[in-house]
Amino acid sequence: QVQLVESGGRLVQAGGSLRLSCAASGRAFSTYAMGWFRQAPGKEREFVAAITRSGDRTYYAGSVKGRFTISKNNAKNTLYLQSNSLKPEDTADYYCAARSAPDGLIYASGDSYSYWGQGTQVTVSS
Repeated sequence: QVQLVESGGRLVQAGGSLRLSCAASGRAFSTYAMGWFRQAPGKEREFVAAITRSGDRTYYAGSVKGRFTISKNNAKNTLYLQSNSLKPEDTADYYCAARSAPDGLIYASGDSYSYWGQGTQVTVSS
């Protein structure tokens, strides 16, 4: 069992940057592959980025590739999402997710994840 708590969401102007964090409880953080998802008002949840349990491989949605960076610090039990060149269409609630996995595997489907945080709100003004 792992509990995930996101933070770092706020109002930011278009073109600005944010770093979202996802703090995990428990001792098995290094065994979890993780991801970030987002859900805008009135829209379905969508994949943003994912990372292997060791943090050596990443995968991004086309809409954020080149602007967002996912990273994982196993020593600090924390997942990050560095978001640069933000656009109004990035406005959403952002969620982190985790699942136990062998190293080298990466998951882009929300259905693949066992644990979810409560979300943090990101608003990008034009």
